[in-house]
Amino acid sequence: MSKSIKLAILGLGTVGTGVINLISDNLDELKRRSGRDIVITEVGTRRQRDDIDPNIIQNSDLMAIAASDNVDIVIEVIGGTTLAKDVIMHAIKNGKHVVTANKALLAEHGNEIFAFAEANNVHVAYEAAVAGGIPIIKVMREALAANKIEWLAGIINGTGNFIMTEMRDKGRPFADILSEAQALGYAEADPTFDVEGIDAAHKLALLASIAFGIPLQFDKVYCEGITGITLQDVNYAEELGYRIKHLGFAVRREGNGSGDGQGNQDNNGAAGIELRVHPTLIPQNALLANVNGVKNAVLVNSHPLGQTLYCGDGAGAGATASAVMADVMDLVRILSNKDSNEQSNSQQNNHGHHVPHLAFIPEQLADTPILRAEQMITGYYLRVHAYDNPGVLADITRILSDAGINIDAILQKPAHKLGQVPVIILTLPVVESQMNLAIEKIEKLETITDKVVRIRLDELA
Repeated sequence: MSKSIKLAILGLGTVGTGVINLISDNLDELKRRSGRDIVITEVGTRRQRDDIDPNIIQNSDLMAIAASDNVDIVIEVIGGTTLAKDVIMHAIKNGKHVVTANKALLAEHGNEIFAFAEANNVHVAYEAAVAGGIPIIKVMREALAANKIEWLAGIINGTGNFIMTEMRDKGRPFADILSEAQALGYAEADPTFDVEGIDAAHKLALLASIAFGIPLQFDKVYCEGITGITLQDVNYAEELGYRIKHLGFAVRREGNGSGDGQGNQDNNGAAGIELRVHPTLIPQNALLANVNGVKNAVLVNSHPLGQTLYCGDGAGAGATASAVMADVMDLVRILSNKDSNEQSNSQQNNHGHHVPHLAFIPEQLADTPILRAEQMITGYYLRVHAYDNPGVLADITRILSDAGINIDAILQKPAHKLGQVPVIILTLPVVESQMNLAIEKIEKLETITDKVVRIRLDELA
């Protein structure tokens, strides 16, 4: 009879408790799928819990659990990037496979962690680190393995999506919705990571590495939050046939290699990869535009498959536990293969047949340049406030034309009581450095009364 697979869960918060409940609820199903008994032998917790099976050892010494002979797989759900890293590295050193939901840790230290795991013939699985219960990591690493991924765009932070949905549907101000999101548990007491895009940037770094076979480079992700989005812009976008979503983009640019980031380049731009998180106008009829509330979704464009959309719950006990246990099941199969081939060497058993951590063989990861912000190419929504004088619109359009920027649509609203008129302009895609120069010139016009509001625009075509 096959021996049991023994799990340790480090952290008994929402996710850790969710994993315990999932195993209890679906134990028979797990055994039928894996052919093994899956048991929790130890949990790491600061305080003793009365609601935990008395056969499970509760221990506050996480390092001891990570090295325990009573554990095959360590599940890390404590969060953070200090203790969590130490524990994971200690588990790897002691030959344990690891499952983690810690996107910040992997985005910032994943290159080191994955290399250490490869050297020790163990695997670090992280499906739960991106988009909760959506199996986007498995899809991109396995189901799309024969495809060349050209770009991806994702709603990968549920808090931001909830806020943008409420602003559009109910006309509520940002601050009120954020307070409700905190009360509902969608946002932390300190919501900075959510509303400033840092959480999404962590996830995008992981997705981009898997998509393009590049090392993790979180520090090169352009990051812009949603705190500056107003109801005015939400409504103008709707009037023009668009919706504003907070998106992460990873885009492969073949370019012409001539871009220098100083405005001396055409609209083909430079070759490299764009990694960017920001509010974006997208067409109202796009599938991604209709993913609302706290849902997550990732749109992947690949060759030859084309566009595919993956949507579901991006957070919560059930969704995240589902992703954690999907990883556990993969690792159970690796361990089962080892047990059934004891005469084979451990390199073949532990490492040879599993999918590489970042989808590509480690020595084949490419040193593709990450484009700087001024080299990015997007369309733009511009809101300009000007005095209602003759020739104002002509001056603005002339500046844009001189900068090589093509206008797609113009919406001029009635002048308000101060004699100022809002002008909304949508542009075709342009290199950002060219837009920077144009906005600088527009703001110097005597008729312009305020800073130009810019929001990027993407047709997702």
